[in-house]
Amino acid sequence: MKFGLSDKAVIVTGAASGIGAAIARMLAGEGADSLILTDRDGPGLAQIAAELSAVSVEADLMDSGAPAVIAGAALDRFGRIDGLVNAAGLTTRGSFETGTVETWEALFTVNARAGFFLMQAAIADMRRRGAAGAIVNILSMNAYCGIPELAVYSATKGAMVTLTKNAAHAHMADRIRVNGINLGWVATEAEQALQAARHGPGWLEAQAAAQPLGRLVTAEECARLAVFLLSEASVPMSGAVIDLEQKVAGAI
Repeated sequence: MKFGLSDKAVIVTGAASGIGAAIARMLAGEGADSLILTDRDGPGLAQIAAELSAVSVEADLMDSGAPAVIAGAALDRFGRIDGLVNAAGLTTRGSFETGTVETWEALFTVNARAGFFLMQAAIADMRRRGAAGAIVNILSMNAYCGIPELAVYSATKGAMVTLTKNAAHAHMADRIRVNGINLGWVATEAEQALQAARHGPGWLEAQAAAQPLGRLVTAEECARLAVFLLSEASVPMSGAVIDLEQKVAGAI
């Protein structure tokens, strides 16, 4: 299926690696030639931006001014924002036993505050132009509850689930669609490094063997769903939060 994204200006956060990079590559493969990619990893971002002939905006979402800088770059270069993918995020561990104020503030700043203000900027431009648009938020299965060590992270994703649905409800009449993906366990570069350090180099094979499909969900599978949700093929879907994992939430 071709999704017809060749004339769309789309911002992708967290684009230097992992889920964000996979989405950026799939958007480019679908003909999107007005990509604005952003990340705090300057070298990684420069590499993928060059690969995809995209605009790169090095920015740290811990900075309260970053969303305005990113949105401003899109407007300066392309004059519009047609789509937004909030893929950037921190996965710092923090439970009710180990969580700190610093962990709470960092996770909510990057995972929730930045996403809110990027959505605000995109929605403002879409409404100003009277144009339809689409936003996709990369969420997490942990939003339902989460494992103990991810209590704070899970709370940030729960907040973004609510914001996804709130934005979709508020701007349905503006033809601005907002959807989310509750993503399961994916062996991204960052996750592989973290888990290998904690459990040894064979962790991926062991965990993959324990999954129903004999593997983890891939970044490309998430990217495929994100591109679908950005495209006209998913109209009129809005306010949907889709679970992308090998288990059914709530099942015994």
